[in-house]
Amino acid sequence: MSGSSGPTADVRGDRPLRSLSRGGTAVCAFVLTFGHLVTGYVLLTAYMVEPDGPWDSQAVTNAKVAAGLGLTFSVVTALLSWVFVKAGWLRGWWYAAPAGLAVAALLRLTALAPQL
Repeated sequence: MSGSSGPTADVRGDRPLRSLSRGGTAVCAFVLTFGHLVTGYVLLTAYMVEPDGPWDSQAVTNAKVAAGLGLTFSVVTALLSWVFVKAGWLRGWWYAAPAGLAVAALLRLTALAPQL
């Protein structure tokens, strides 16, 4: 009988990478959570900026820059999520947070943009 299916067979090569490292899952979750918090803070500042009057074009510019930065951060966290999910360290629901943050950033850049 072949030794590959016996009780002493090395199954380490057959296990997926996600079962080898729970620490990797924790690190990935921490990195993404930190990225989502930073993105959320940037978007919060984008939504809090409102012009004082028709002369306050600087506030409109600041809101657009913050929303653009928030959109950039959400794309970066979405790409990190894709890498971590593809590696098997995290599950697919981690895509929800960057998608929601990207929608919020796009809304602030378009339909909910501050007007002069």
